[in-house]
Amino acid sequence: MLNCCEPVELAFGTVLYRQHERYEHAHFPVTAFISLMASVGGHPPMEVGMVGREGMLGTSMLLGVDLAPNHAVVQAQGMALRIGTTALRDLLPDNPILVGSLRRGCYRSMVQTAACTRFHPVEARLARWLLMTHDRAQADEFHLTHQLLADMLGVQRSAVTIASGTLKSDRLIEYSRGRINVLDRAGLEAASCECYAAERFPIAD
Repeated sequence: MLNCCEPVELAFGTVLYRQHERYEHAHFPVTAFISLMASVGGHPPMEVGMVGREGMLGTSMLLGVDLAPNHAVVQAQGMALRIGTTALRDLLPDNPILVGSLRRGCYRSMVQTAACTRFHPVEARLARWLLMTHDRAQADEFHLTHQLLADMLGVQRSAVTIASGTLKSDRLIEYSRGRINVLDRAGLEAASCECYAAERFPIAD
């Protein structure tokens, strides 16, 4: 299957697909990762998923849906493998293990995201989001502004300031000038909601 993919560099902030746009390619991030943003009415967009090296951008195609359900925005620049949709459909019947892993990941993401957004406090959701970013960034330090975090979580910037201040005072993270450094991953996992453990790297099942 790798022979049918081409390596591409994804720049930070690039919109790969807009909501309801038809897929032309599927992307398998390698060092990049991608945020899936939902937009409803006049409300600001909110992140409803993240795709890194554990998954594929375009999993809705496995359900027979050729339109992107959400905006797809590059959250961290890096490399990905890209394959055309026609080539992907031709190859999937010969790769049942990949198909099964991607379907499980798609299912878990759909189930967990709605419940997490509705029931869990901002601090726990922020810890979860930082852990997901840490997994995919493959580094302890990464660049995230409070405004970007607020957009990802669908909350006011002041809520992120308070939540990140708590994590910082507990010595779980350092935060300065938009740069976050993970100091205590185990502590961050303890501060996160159970949704992180439930959906972490489903492709490894």
